[in-house]
Amino acid sequence: MVDAQPTVEGAGVKLRRVLGGAALSSLDPFLLLDEFHSSRPEDYMAGFPSHPHRGFETVTYVLDGAVDHRDSLGNHGHLGPGSAQWMTAGHGIIHSEMPQGTPSGTMWGFQLWVNLPAAKKLIAPRYQDLPPASIPESTLADGARVRVVAGEVGTLRGPVDGIVTSPTMIDVRVPARGRFTHRLPETHAAFAYVFDGSVSLGERRTVVRAGQLAVLEGGSTLSVESSDSGRFLLCAAVRIGEPIARYGPFVMNTDAEIRQAIDDYRSGRLVSAS
Repeated sequence: MVDAQPTVEGAGVKLRRVLGGAALSSLDPFLLLDEFHSSRPEDYMAGFPSHPHRGFETVTYVLDGAVDHRDSLGNHGHLGPGSAQWMTAGHGIIHSEMPQGTPSGTMWGFQLWVNLPAAKKLIAPRYQDLPPASIPESTLADGARVRVVAGEVGTLRGPVDGIVTSPTMIDVRVPARGRFTHRLPETHAAFAYVFDGSVSLGERRTVVRAGQLAVLEGGSTLSVESSDSGRFLLCAAVRIGEPIARYGPFVMNTDAEIRQAIDDYRSGRLVSAS
């Protein structure tokens, strides 16, 4: 079990780091999970001004408020409530992400980082912008309500495609006395992050509360119940099993590749065609 820890990123955004900190530095291929949730605009309005990425993918999922996105290639997107964006940075991108609250000031969302294997780290950048209506949602037989961003639940299939790690990303609400079950592939690493209420996992009914992440076992069937109600992100993806060299917004396989990424950024070559 991992507890989210408060931290500050970007130009002063207050958030909670769940994955990518001292307690759990990574869970191959997952590199980072941050939750930003505040009703105080001063906690998030400074946002994440222009910054580079190379060698991995960033996933933004918005529950409330919005995130305005712009990049060095002229792309512009606005992620409102229920929206997601799966960005493959690949060879390189320079972008900004600026949170915007609701009229009452609330901003709530997540950013997940997913690694790329060596053979794909320098591919051309790609965006998958997913408006709310494109993300299938349904109430299952045992009462759980799911939104499937990536992967499959029964007959529901998420809109994210063409990702080398074959990811699953599901937003799951389990009502009081409801239940959710899902088979986790043998080759996948997986976790559940509870962000509202609490849930009980597995045969031992281990209680996981809001702000806690549970690492799951690939090849098993996840069983989730709740005595009151709970909501969590379920994420899984194929393990890459390669060395990780990491420096801020760059994730490569060797220190030499990190130095090259820094040099490319400083010299203006980061966003050139791969």
